[in-house]
Amino acid sequence: MLTNCTEPLKAIEQFQTENGVLLPSLQSALPFLDLHGTPRLEFHQSVFEELREKLLERVSAIAAEGKAEERYKKLEDLLEKSFSLVKMPSLQPVVMCVMKHLPKVDAQPLSRAGRAPLTCLEADAGAPALLTGACVVPQVPEKKLKLVMADKELYRACAMEVKRQIWQDNQALFGDEVAPLLKQYILEKERALFSTELSVLHNFFSPSPRTRRQGEVVQKLTQMVGKSVKLYNMVLQFLWTLFLRTRNAHYCTLRAELLMSLHDLDVGDICSVDPCHKFTWCLDACIRDRFVDSKRARELQGFLDGVKKGQEQVLGDLSMILCDPFAINTLSLSTLRHLQELVGQETLPRDSPDLLLLLRLLALGQGAWDMIDSQVFKEPRMEVELITKFLPTLMSFMVDDFAFNVDQKLPAEERAPAAYPSALPESFTRFLQEQRMACEVGLYYVLHITKQRNKNALLRLLPGLVETFSDLAFGDIFLHLLTGNLALLAEEFALEDFCSSLFDGFLLTASPRKENVQRHVLRLLLHLHHLVAPTRLQALQKVLEPSGQSSEAVKELYSQLSEKLEQLDHRKPSPAPATKPRPWMCPSLPCPPQPASDTSPSRWGVDGPGRTRPGRPGALAWDHRDPCLLETERCSWVGGD
Repeated sequence: MLTNCTEPLKAIEQFQTENGVLLPSLQSALPFLDLHGTPRLEFHQSVFEELREKLLERVSAIAAEGKAEERYKKLEDLLEKSFSLVKMPSLQPVVMCVMKHLPKVDAQPLSRAGRAPLTCLEADAGAPALLTGACVVPQVPEKKLKLVMADKELYRACAMEVKRQIWQDNQALFGDEVAPLLKQYILEKERALFSTELSVLHNFFSPSPRTRRQGEVVQKLTQMVGKSVKLYNMVLQFLWTLFLRTRNAHYCTLRAELLMSLHDLDVGDICSVDPCHKFTWCLDACIRDRFVDSKRARELQGFLDGVKKGQEQVLGDLSMILCDPFAINTLSLSTLRHLQELVGQETLPRDSPDLLLLLRLLALGQGAWDMIDSQVFKEPRMEVELITKFLPTLMSFMVDDFAFNVDQKLPAEERAPAAYPSALPESFTRFLQEQRMACEVGLYYVLHITKQRNKNALLRLLPGLVETFSDLAFGDIFLHLLTGNLALLAEEFALEDFCSSLFDGFLLTASPRKENVQRHVLRLLLHLHHLVAPTRLQALQKVLEPSGQSSEAVKELYSQLSEKLEQLDHRKPSPAPATKPRPWMCPSLPCPPQPASDTSPSRWGVDGPGRTRPGRPGALAWDHRDPCLLETERCSWVGGD
């Protein structure tokens, strides 16, 4: 404009008049801004920002008022006129706001369909899905969505509602967004399992279900899914596939948490069509209470019995829900509690319907991977010997514990001479090796007796844990809980027989080939190293020393343990050096009587008898039981040193 005009100043003035704020009252007010030194640019930017906010409010109002056809027509026209400005940072929020409020139309009601596992995280768009129909139809023109998707800056800037429309037909892009979240979720679970904190009250299973659902990953996935059944279905496919690929049960936890997070937000579009919703809701209440009572057990049984012929594939989803470690934990604890009640009632396991239902649920959860992998959707057959032989054997162990505890409370003259039984039936060990159900219940019994500080029962069962079904005894969840419970037996770590049975007889048998066991042993020693005998501690430190192939986590734990041991060595008092008696003699003073039993810390200080006397730097090491040495020491005080 300025290059083609003859009078630049007039051209600038004309441009300002035509494009300025056309308010008659403003022309006389602008000179006051000049007097205050306010640049016109700053003034116009302020006006622009205010107008932009008003425009954003107006767009939101248009999307919420009037007839649907009219407001949607206005938004579409506004998008058509403004989309060319989408790359202007100042006007981009307005364009994105218009796209955000464009309508989404639901299709026909959903129907159940079969589903095959995906071959990769970015699954083929044509793979059969869990839920079909009723997907969200994007109303932003496809051409504009492609332009947004092609520009990374625009894609990052667009609202979640627009991204959902993009993800509807781009499963690979959605997979790229979801994959880091799934990885983060698994890492968070692993960090919780390998936490250096050892506690019975605060362990992996301590957070309530609602608290866990407030986690970052679950909340982000919930926001990404929104009310879109299609996106929810994609997430389930990813979890299904990764569970098959890795056998990691934490994906089952996430599947249940995502559904219940949508339930908390009352997203009926999804909850009403997921056949696992009510079952998961009921199980969630059981996990919250850490017990399956009779009423809820019957509800869960009703869901299982209600699976109709031709809909057996629902069992695949139900088994994945039950495979959640939090569900397995609740079912196992409830099973042990029922067994204890049966002991008191003198009733056999086969005569308890509630116990049989718990075992049925436990078997379905433990068989989830095999069912999904084989695509044979039927409940696994429960071994008869589990009910008729293994569980009665476990109940006999409980009777042994009870009888021994009662006997120990009797006066010494009334106690039975027999010691606690130490033999482990061969059939019991075989069950732990060959049957997953028996192994799971047996391991939870070990956790129970450890939590009860039952050292005798623990030492009796430890040899049977060396070889278990799929090495379940060396799994992270069991070792996490076991190490926490072992903190209750802290004083036993000073005994060589206990350490030998625990470390040599169990934990260290798998340490060379299983790095996770090494990490859990290091976690345990970080808290209890000061109670272990020095010779045993040195041997453990040597065995647990990481190799060149060890992970950074193992090296870090070992480094922390080494530092603690060095600090422990520095805190140990050094023996007092031998000193020659003073050559001079002091006047004979009466020596007060010294009680032979006076060895209390209040008299002798933290170091106890035979250490340097408190309050006198460099004083002689002395023995209070020697009156002559005592008199010599007292004379040195009289002499004034």
